[in-house]
Amino acid sequence: MPNAHRIDPETTHRARSLRKEAPFPERLLWSRLRAGQLGDLRIRRQHPIGPYVADFYCATAKLVIELDGISHDERAEYDADRTRFIEAQGLRVIRFSDDEVIRNVDDVAYRIACEIGLQP
Repeated sequence: MPNAHRIDPETTHRARSLRKEAPFPERLLWSRLRAGQLGDLRIRRQHPIGPYVADFYCATAKLVIELDGISHDERAEYDADRTRFIEAQGLRVIRFSDDEVIRNVDDVAYRIACEIGLQP
């Protein structure tokens, strides 16, 4: 019987590639989330969840953080399917636009901290 938690090697490869080629808004937000900057919680970037790769993932908080750039403007149905799948795994999904991150990354980090329960 195959391991139900095993990630498809192609998804893992795609996640690694996405980490290396991260767009500016993802790199900017990562600079605020990495290394325990949010209450020592471990945040992973480009983390495989089933057939999808989440932009950011916090296992402790069961939270997926997605950044939506221009490419998402025409992918609303795909994003909705993806969100339904992730939520069916018992996870919460929050989304921010690339523009929000670029304009005020500290506010986005604060809102994530609130979602996790680290801020009032």
